[in-house]
Amino acid sequence: MDKHHLTPPSLARIALGLTAAALCLAAQAAPLLHCQLSYAGTTHGVEARPVADPYPVPSVDIGGRFRFKAVMVGDAAHIDYIKLYAYLDTRRQPILIQEATYLPPFPASATPTRLTGEQHLYGGPVERELVYSCTLEGVSP
Repeated sequence: MDKHHLTPPSLARIALGLTAAALCLAAQAAPLLHCQLSYAGTTHGVEARPVADPYPVPSVDIGGRFRFKAVMVGDAAHIDYIKLYAYLDTRRQPILIQEATYLPPFPASATPTRLTGEQHLYGGPVERELVYSCTLEGVSP
């Protein structure tokens, strides 16, 4: 047998490896919004990927005092908009204390780039502080 001849199982392994590599690259190229939140000495991470419908995206509890929702509407090829919502979590219901909208064009980058800068929000009778910042990566030009 010729030592350069590939058997069907060898071809299948090569094809599988190439497919896996392509999927990894596609996953890395998809836009990712990462927000880091701090409250009462604890840090929380919230990530968002593109969605077609923003309404089912849940808010995240931050220390029992705040809720945070990050929504990126669009797809892997184009982001329509990004919205960030911060709520003070009260006994009756969450109260919106900040809504921020970010519209394209977004800077193209494979590495994280700052989207928000550092935000300081205060709420409640004793003015509790929530600090957050968000980065965006994987945006195509």
